[in-house]
Amino acid sequence: MGRNSKAILDKTCPSRLGPSHSPAQPESGVNVSSQSTAKPAPSKVLDRVLVLEMVRVTEAAAIGAAKLIGRGDEKAADAAAVEAMRIAFNELYMDGTVVIGEGERDEAPMLYIGEKVGAAPDKGPKIDIALDPLEGTTITAKAGPNALAVLAAAEEGGLLNAPDVYMEKLAVGPGYAEGIIDLAKSVSENVKAVADAKGVAPCDITVCVLDRPRHADIIAELRGLGCGIHLIPDGDVAGVIAVTNEDTGIDLYMGTGGAPEGVLAAAALRCVGGQFKGRLLFRNEDEKARARKWGIEDLNKIYDLKELAKGDCIFAATGVTDGSLLKGVKVRKDGVMTTDSVVMRAASGTVRWVRGEHRNKH
Repeated sequence: MGRNSKAILDKTCPSRLGPSHSPAQPESGVNVSSQSTAKPAPSKVLDRVLVLEMVRVTEAAAIGAAKLIGRGDEKAADAAAVEAMRIAFNELYMDGTVVIGEGERDEAPMLYIGEKVGAAPDKGPKIDIALDPLEGTTITAKAGPNALAVLAAAEEGGLLNAPDVYMEKLAVGPGYAEGIIDLAKSVSENVKAVADAKGVAPCDITVCVLDRPRHADIIAELRGLGCGIHLIPDGDVAGVIAVTNEDTGIDLYMGTGGAPEGVLAAAALRCVGGQFKGRLLFRNEDEKARARKWGIEDLNKIYDLKELAKGDCIFAATGVTDGSLLKGVKVRKDGVMTTDSVVMRAASGTVRWVRGEHRNKH
């Protein structure tokens, strides 16, 4: 992952330094990736213009937050990103609803759950939006790696309305048989399943884990298998997406993080392929009541990709600080600000990398 990620390797693994392996090819006629390759039907609501316009929104948020990189003020950085993203949303011709945002209405002044955004209420296309104007507030305040401005968009009802609770997450990249990962299985069982599919030993598998005390048991089990472990300080959306990029060397993502970030990451995997499993975790009765308020009845349900992000959807992200997925916002000597973004669409499977140059943004 990023510059500050920690790599833990078992040097006794006999093939650790050998060549990397892709998933083993199946016998003729066997479909190894029915979930990863199946594309949803194109949405009549999510047109190509809107797909590209979403990049403008994440660019605005990233530029807003970038002015506070390394300043030690998480709240100020987040507030700047939120305000800039909201302004950008309200310039788009759409009738948007925030379904995952900065909190409930009494908790957030802007981009709260249920807030209407867009320049064409009741007239434009109805869009549900999941967003995180600054994924990695602590990262930004400390000038660490992998801070992003991210959003996902889908037709009305296309994204799970996830409450702001924890989610147990498990993700793998494209090219594997559907169901190869399962939250009902142990850490070791999931690692061995992926290793078998790749034709390698478990010690050749690399797993990305958020660096938190609550993940001590996961890390201990992975160490026992001799796996490579990438510990990231924050930013689990980028961590999940890393499983889709062979250049990162990451095979699996495991651990718990925010449920809203889980939906955002699932939308990205819906666009580029891969598998994701998520299960909401509740610390108290208040959190369970909040989930029921948002229409979630089965509190123990394990969600797959298509339940978190249904049908056609868009994912867009812009780097705030340099990371494994995107470069951060930079200011050139001539005062021009540059941004590095990615936008994806599930129906087409298209991924666009966008480098922007912005003048008059100071």
